[in-house]
Amino acid sequence: MSMQNHEKENTKQSVKQVFSNNMFLLKLMLTASPSFVIYQAVDSMRNQLSIFFEHTVLIGYVLEAAEFGYPFKRVGMIILLAALAITLGMVFTVFAGDYMAEKERPKVRERVKMLLYGKARDMDLECYDDPEFYNSQVLAISEVDKQIDRVVKFVQDTLGGLTAFVSTGIFFLLKDKISVLFALASFILSLIFEQIYNKQNFLVKVESVPAARKRDYTKRIYYLNDYAKEIRLNPGVSDVLFKRFEEANDEVYRVEKKYAFKKWIFGFIKEYICNNLFSDVLFISYLVYQSAVLHNLSFSTVAILYGSFGRLKRSMKVFSETYPFACETSLYVGKIRKFLSYEPTIVSDENFVPDSKAKDIELKDVSFAYGKNTDMLIKDLNLHIRPGEKIALVGYNGAGKTTLVKLLMRLYDVKSGAVFADGRDIKRYDVKKYRDTIGTVFQDFMIFGGNVTENVILDVSEHADESRVRSALTDSGLIERIDRFKNGLRTELTTEFSTEGVNLSGGESQKLAIARVFYKDAGLMILDEPSSALDPIAEYQLNHAMLKATGDKTVIFISHRLSTTRNADRIIMLEDGRIVEQGSHEELLKLNRKYAEMWKVQAGAYIAV
Repeated sequence: MSMQNHEKENTKQSVKQVFSNNMFLLKLMLTASPSFVIYQAVDSMRNQLSIFFEHTVLIGYVLEAAEFGYPFKRVGMIILLAALAITLGMVFTVFAGDYMAEKERPKVRERVKMLLYGKARDMDLECYDDPEFYNSQVLAISEVDKQIDRVVKFVQDTLGGLTAFVSTGIFFLLKDKISVLFALASFILSLIFEQIYNKQNFLVKVESVPAARKRDYTKRIYYLNDYAKEIRLNPGVSDVLFKRFEEANDEVYRVEKKYAFKKWIFGFIKEYICNNLFSDVLFISYLVYQSAVLHNLSFSTVAILYGSFGRLKRSMKVFSETYPFACETSLYVGKIRKFLSYEPTIVSDENFVPDSKAKDIELKDVSFAYGKNTDMLIKDLNLHIRPGEKIALVGYNGAGKTTLVKLLMRLYDVKSGAVFADGRDIKRYDVKKYRDTIGTVFQDFMIFGGNVTENVILDVSEHADESRVRSALTDSGLIERIDRFKNGLRTELTTEFSTEGVNLSGGESQKLAIARVFYKDAGLMILDEPSSALDPIAEYQLNHAMLKATGDKTVIFISHRLSTTRNADRIIMLEDGRIVEQGSHEELLKLNRKYAEMWKVQAGAYIAV
């Protein structure tokens, strides 16, 4: 089934689904702030009752008074009482619709978004390799604010519409029952064509998501500081980005154009045929006939029926528009629910608590491939790492080094075989507690918008042991730089949240990332290209500092610079997902095979070391 047909299939919803999805989000909103929903719902009903009494009952009474000569004093008193009631209603609207809504809306949005962000945080890394999951996440997070407002509007329109329908409907039944049939015919046709129209809108949105995401990526490139230098030094990049932006924009336009004619046709039918034809032509003709020919209705009754017909018709939109509106909201909320329904597959078979001491690691017949690929990146690999051993993983790009350490950290689960830590399959450990015993620095680490301490401990600074933070920064070689900052450990990094924020250099950022591992004091330390941004002297000093600081910890590090591997207890060379050589630096040089070949290529850069 094509993506287009798949999405069209997904627009089919039962009444139960529509109700369930809208109620799902409504319950979240009520949990976050009951007053946010309740006040606006009550005000919607009050507003419709006020309009009914003002525009139907009161005006009808005044017209009858003029036609049949009611006493002026009595009419004046009723008008004054009505004016007082309307004024009190407006005061309530200001409180409920303006103050309470604006005050409580941020609380509701925060509550729902925290659910989404929490789900995104807890999901397996493998999910982000799945475009369907990623598109669901993007759509859920980008649409949630809008859908909160839509659910509130749905509640308001439903309760307000029903209030208007009941009050005005009773009035019409008392005055002229046949008049209701005109409004009913308009309602039925509107219901049919409104649903069709809203489905077209949803299809446009869904089919545009991939192209819109590409377009948004290009837009981000131009305001993120990370890309500013590359774009200015390489003008050709802008040409490529502009081209991709135009292609994505053209795709969005193509989708919109594809549905434009259908939207126009269905929009015309629902707006002009289903509504204007009945009210402006058929109904007025009927009223004139009843009054002028049959003399069944007084002139004041004709006037008020005609004037209120639009209100009765609009009240019936609680069925012809509110339900399709709820259907469209349901389609988006369904995406949000689908995203929230994802469950991690990397879970604990049991909940053993791992020891934080140096780990004994063993891989037995491990094979792995990303996603549904059948071409294994790691192939029947066997490896034993003793507690406290310093292991270097080397190999050309794509050999499987980073993938292997991700399996050790259980960011992914093996496809076959098993990984053991201290003699126990790592699937039997509590996942979070197991990962807490591992300190990691990846080559694509990130510096977060926060102060130095928060970036080292990756938590709020109030939870920090400042002496340990300083010790970790000392071991990574960054403390002297930090001490030169005016605010020291409280210095804000990046300018995301502070105009006085500091942007560290590449090498400084890497030292800060390494300080995170030293602070964590984990039993297993994994360092993926820990010194790639450092100059040779700084790299040499850091390697010695790391070996000293890690002490009796088990250490696995990946590096393309073979000078980093020289002091490892054992060097593991990977190729095509398999171990092809292992041993000490001297042992592998004596073998004079692949590792020795790599060393000879790089030897000139390290001979002085």
